[in-house]
Amino acid sequence: MRVSKFHLRLAAGIALAATLPVRATQPTSAPVQSAGLIAKGTDWATPYYVVDSAVPGPTVLVVGGMHGNEPAGAHAAEEIRHWTVSSGKLIVIPQANKAALALNARSQPATQEAGARDLNRCFPQREGQPPQGALAEGLWNFVRDNHPDWLIDLHEGVGLSGTSSKSVAASIIAGNAQKVRKQAAQMIQAVNETIGEEKAKFTPKVNPIGGSLARAAFDRLGVGSMIVETSRTDQALSLRIRQHRVVVHRLLADLKMDPCGVDVLVRKAAVAGKLRAAVYDAQGSLNADPRTVAGILGGQDDAVVRYVGPPEILNEALDQFDVLVMPGGSASEQSKALGEKGLSAIKKFVKEGGGYVGICAGAYLATGTYTWSLGILEADVIDRAHWRRGKGLVKVELTDQGRDILGNLSGQIDVRYANGPLLSPAKKDGAVKVLAHFRSEINQNNAPEGVMKDTPAVLAGQFGKGRVIVSSPHVESMPGLADAVRRAVRWAGGR
Repeated sequence: MRVSKFHLRLAAGIALAATLPVRATQPTSAPVQSAGLIAKGTDWATPYYVVDSAVPGPTVLVVGGMHGNEPAGAHAAEEIRHWTVSSGKLIVIPQANKAALALNARSQPATQEAGARDLNRCFPQREGQPPQGALAEGLWNFVRDNHPDWLIDLHEGVGLSGTSSKSVAASIIAGNAQKVRKQAAQMIQAVNETIGEEKAKFTPKVNPIGGSLARAAFDRLGVGSMIVETSRTDQALSLRIRQHRVVVHRLLADLKMDPCGVDVLVRKAAVAGKLRAAVYDAQGSLNADPRTVAGILGGQDDAVVRYVGPPEILNEALDQFDVLVMPGGSASEQSKALGEKGLSAIKKFVKEGGGYVGICAGAYLATGTYTWSLGILEADVIDRAHWRRGKGLVKVELTDQGRDILGNLSGQIDVRYANGPLLSPAKKDGAVKVLAHFRSEINQNNAPEGVMKDTPAVLAGQFGKGRVIVSSPHVESMPGLADAVRRAVRWAGGR
């Protein structure tokens, strides 16, 4: 009987969506944005957000962060909660397992409830069975009380489902009903259009695992449920986040909910007064560097941080931000990934008032020295023949202007260096400010002595209406310099 009720309910929801025009009538006011807490009053309390169009249509519930070591879903859900819809209702739980996410751990921290560690095995598997633990109970009650037509749970796996039968990564696991499987196929088609490598493309799977929220919602409540699994294997975090956005966007579009663009990452009105920082983490960046910068910035209540890659930059998502951070890695690879259009988008962003912070490779990229660089800072890279000078700690000393911007750090400071550029202002008219000098040097791989010492380590300048600040050494990797990083990003962002 439950199967029959499910088909009737799902068919009715899809029929309602199908009667709506492709571009639904815009409501007389913006969608109502509201929020609350699930499992309020417990150690597991986590926020939810509701985007209510006030126009009849389906209710879609998006869940991220069920497992704490799968960050892409949580990041994507946090971005999706900033979306708008013109019909129906969008409900988002960005961090279902907030405590585990804080620890980057798959399971919940130790609890008193036996067997309640893996949150995605804690939901009812048979009629009358209660959820296990306070958090699962809160989530289950929330789903049951809100009566969603669709539930999309965002996860990550290891490997690729297209190359291993044991992997669920790069797949959508749909509830075993024709309508749900058909919708999942359309979502897979949408995400696969963004993937060039055949083996990395998404594949369909059926029946979410027993005890999961998606399976319980499908079996017990008659909800059209799916688990979306991106792959953590050799995939930039920004790419995985975007894949989650793409599949959710396709669902909302198919339901005629008229969602905003897939690359809407943050609504300015929702974070008024906060610094909005985009951190590049795709091809040409080192995995740890963007995460470190994002961690430094994201720890502040007055800042919002998003990871971006070439797709977001090409689709003008930078317009949603105050500042772009380009981290260490390979500047030429960053430039290659961005292409001419991506580089032009960054230049346009800065010229019109956006900020740019470049660290090591990002500093190389900012100069006009190379055919592939941006040319947004009037500085030259010197001694290019010996760019592989080596890696290690160097001494850096701030100038008076550097202390004004980066903080009152006196004397010589140890900073990690890893083949960063040796820079010189292209003009001597003061347009480019020296914020710090190297006071020691590294001269491995036949680099000559005496060239690096006393050259600028940190520079700042203007490009059009925007501010640019670059650091040759890795200031972000030194715990004692976290505030200097925050100050640099805020300065570049016009704060």
